[in-house]
Amino acid sequence: MDQALANPANRAILQRLPALGLPDAWLVAGCLFQTVWNLRGGRPPAEGIRDYDLFYFDAADLSAEAENAVGHRVQAACADLGVTLEVKNQARVHTWYEAYFGAPYSPLRSSTEGIDRFLVDGTCVGLQPRPGGLTLYAPDGLDGLMQGVLRPNRRSPDARLYAAKARDYQRRWPWLRVLDQVAQPAAEALLVHGMAAP
Repeated sequence: MDQALANPANRAILQRLPALGLPDAWLVAGCLFQTVWNLRGGRPPAEGIRDYDLFYFDAADLSAEAENAVGHRVQAACADLGVTLEVKNQARVHTWYEAYFGAPYSPLRSSTEGIDRFLVDGTCVGLQPRPGGLTLYAPDGLDGLMQGVLRPNRRSPDARLYAAKARDYQRRWPWLRVLDQVAQPAAEALLVHGMAAP
């Protein structure tokens, strides 16, 4: 995942994240794997990345107002980067997900459980800065991400939402391969501590 750090915005957000003091905070999803895909396709690392997703977990306040306040604080801290940050408290996803996406969503216990539930196997990935360097979490490993193979996530099966997400990715990165079956056998999860700091 060193390639994700070729995107200057990813690097800067990870550098600033500890000072924001958010519990269980991770930089996740598209800004990471799309940077890798851009590099593989010969594009600039940040091209076409719509937003930068930041997860945190705060079960003490599940209000939208608290989440919005955190989002404004993070956006202000990163305003000079010229990117949009989407900041989501994973402790409250179950309170709005079904109304928004039309599918039930059981409560999460951590930010990494939120990463586990991305629709596309291989795009489930997050980076977290820690004192000893970066921690990488990839419950499906990195093979699918690095090879550009999209599969449904066995932990979050929703064929309709998966198909829409996979089509959008393939439209933007036409070389991606879209498969309709989950990986057999399941990939081995990765949790790597002490990667090079940004």
